[in-house]
Amino acid sequence: MISIIIPLYNQADKITKCLDSISRQSYQNYEIIVVNDGSKDKPLKVIKEYKKIFEEKQKVFKYFEQENKGAPSARNKGFEESKGGYVIFCDADAILEARALEKMFKKLDKNNKASYVYSSFVWGKKKFRVGPFDSERLKNEPFIHTMALIRREDFTSEGWDESIKKFQDWDLWLTMLEEGKKGEWIDDILFKIKAGGTMSEWLPSFFYKAMPFLPQVKKYKKAMNIIKNKHNIK
Repeated sequence: MISIIIPLYNQADKITKCLDSISRQSYQNYEIIVVNDGSKDKPLKVIKEYKKIFEEKQKVFKYFEQENKGAPSARNKGFEESKGGYVIFCDADAILEARALEKMFKKLDKNNKASYVYSSFVWGKKKFRVGPFDSERLKNEPFIHTMALIRREDFTSEGWDESIKKFQDWDLWLTMLEEGKKGEWIDDILFKIKAGGTMSEWLPSFFYKAMPFLPQVKKYKKAMNIIKNKHNIK
């Protein structure tokens, strides 16, 4: 079974499309865990509607609330409450392709050397065809999205670092790499995310060299240094 863990913060208007896309999945052996991280937009009405819909489909739908502690804390809470042998940390504003879970599960099930599988994706109007797993590349840049399917037994015992504010996914994959855990790429776009979410400050790559004075670039580099210092990357 796959545990789909969704941290929710002020996205009651977006999680509906996410949950709709989950209900249309060709792979149906899953549970859903939504952790409301102190949202102020009152998502409970939406959650109750979808909880009823999924329970009518005989799916486990769990909902938890906590004070605002950040997405890593919400993900850790969701993992603690999950039961599946596989987990995926799904963004509340993500829309999954109909065969996303099926393709991820089949890929991971066939490759017992991989601890997780990840795919390409669309953010806004831009396609991110992220490429094959490469340990050295991972040490130098964040190219694997949060939304990967992970074997429960291989998920790091440290969980998500709740002190990390940016590049939380990069930090996780580096931690797992240090534990000898590697991923495998699915050369397919399996989900899309609307602009304005977790990657709202994305800039074209040439900006980071050509315009180092931009506030976004300075914040980006500072955040990268925090991760590199933590993982002793020169």
